[in-house]
Amino acid sequence: MIFNKKIKSILLLFSGVLGLTLFTSCLNAEGKDKEDRKENATKITILQTADIHGQLDAHPELFWENEEIVFKERGGLAHIQTLFEEERAKNPNTIILDGGDLIQGSGYAALSEGKIFPDIIKNMDYDLIVPGNWEVVYGKQVMMDVLQGFETPVIVQNMFHDKDQKELFPPYWTKEIEGVKLGFIGINDPDVPVRQNPIFSEGIGFSGLEDGVEEVIQKVKNEEKVDALFLVTHFGIFKQVELANSQIAKDVDYIFGNDTHERVREPIQGKYAKVTEPGAFGSFVGKLDLYFKDGEIVDQKYELMEVDPERYPAAPEIAELVKKAKAPYEEYLETVVGYTETPLYRYLTVENPMDNMITDAARWKTGADISISNGFRFGNPIVPENGEAAPITRANLWNLLPVNEKVKTGKASGKQIKNWLENEMHNAFAQNSIERFGGWLVRFSGMEVDFDSQNEKGERIQSVTVNGAEMQEDEYYTISACVRPGDPIDNLCRMSNVKDVEVKDYTIHEVVEEYLQKHSPVSPKLDGRAYCEYLGEKSFSTVPGTDYEFQ
Repeated sequence: MIFNKKIKSILLLFSGVLGLTLFTSCLNAEGKDKEDRKENATKITILQTADIHGQLDAHPELFWENEEIVFKERGGLAHIQTLFEEERAKNPNTIILDGGDLIQGSGYAALSEGKIFPDIIKNMDYDLIVPGNWEVVYGKQVMMDVLQGFETPVIVQNMFHDKDQKELFPPYWTKEIEGVKLGFIGINDPDVPVRQNPIFSEGIGFSGLEDGVEEVIQKVKNEEKVDALFLVTHFGIFKQVELANSQIAKDVDYIFGNDTHERVREPIQGKYAKVTEPGAFGSFVGKLDLYFKDGEIVDQKYELMEVDPERYPAAPEIAELVKKAKAPYEEYLETVVGYTETPLYRYLTVENPMDNMITDAARWKTGADISISNGFRFGNPIVPENGEAAPITRANLWNLLPVNEKVKTGKASGKQIKNWLENEMHNAFAQNSIERFGGWLVRFSGMEVDFDSQNEKGERIQSVTVNGAEMQEDEYYTISACVRPGDPIDNLCRMSNVKDVEVKDYTIHEVVEEYLQKHSPVSPKLDGRAYCEYLGEKSFSTVPGTDYEFQ
């Protein structure tokens, strides 16, 4: 019996060793097979930036690590250029593209109407540019002048001159490298006239994915005979993943996504195409290595690179151009207007300290029951260090509020407000991604809302209180928001039929400056003015049907 046990143990040990050996052999074979595929293949690298939003310099960036928020210095155009140069030196077969929202989002961008960018961008190593939803912010003609000033190919399939329906820019761009032909098609968000102030895009027509996208894909694939096809899209992670699962994308290899500032570190595999999105504010560069043999992709590798200023010292020529661009505006924009003792950031899906400060300031100034701020973009963090309050400059205000419009007030019933809130929640949390509109909940002061993001449309709100009392549907409440030029006068932040509307003679920047002068140092924090148990206090992203996590 003892002998048999020993034999059994030896056999089990042998089988385990044999299994491990076979497993290791398989791994080695797989690795060798991969290396064999790469041998003598043409390696092409594609670098992507997205949603730089006018950020010229390195700045604090927020990261979510080990269930904690941490801040690191990242970004800066001169540092990005050094990264570009290093990567192109490693592989001359490198294509560099930007996916839009480049010329808006900072004070330097706004005060110059984006005109500081052509001199900088045309001296960087970009091969291709796609306009985003914010490129229209200074009006059609300024947009055209600035983008043409890049002296770099600009493509977009679905933007047209209103009068004659002619394309603003070519719909696609092709490039041949060592016998490998690549095709890129640009697509902007067709909802630009709704997402942005309608007046911004006057004179520009937009078409949707149903209008000509599939035809252009087939043209580039079959007539241009490309070996790999890429869509460079600017309409957000949700719709980009939806597109990757659509028959429209059956001949597409990658969707280089932009708009929602997500940090995709491992491409999201759709039914037909893979989706990337490389963060925002110049803090990251997406890097895709593709290996081609006989016109076929035989291997691929993706990496989300962080633009660490210590790792990538500023390229002198671009640093000098940035310095020159800033000079006319620097004294005004770098003026300190207040201080904060707690970090200000806008990265969470539901509630953020940055928006709490802004809406508190608006309610303080207007005396409204409820003040509203759009749940849009993230904005660079402002971070106290060494136990000292952090200065807030006018440049920071432009990062927080990239459009400085006048404040508008009015009255709406509890029923109106609840219906509007339900609609805003659906925009942010619809389980069908195609119905999403942005991805972040609207922000407010003076109101507390408990909700369930997983419920059906119209059934998400659990409770609403205003000034500590339950909201009454037939009672009227005063609300404040910012003017959106082009909207009907009775519309506040997409809420229609508002009564007794009054446009104030001050702007939202003036409100926040005055508030900071009287209340600094401020200490805004998360205080539960909007809460969903399913999402928790710190929800960064919700992308249905994927395992993507913001980091």
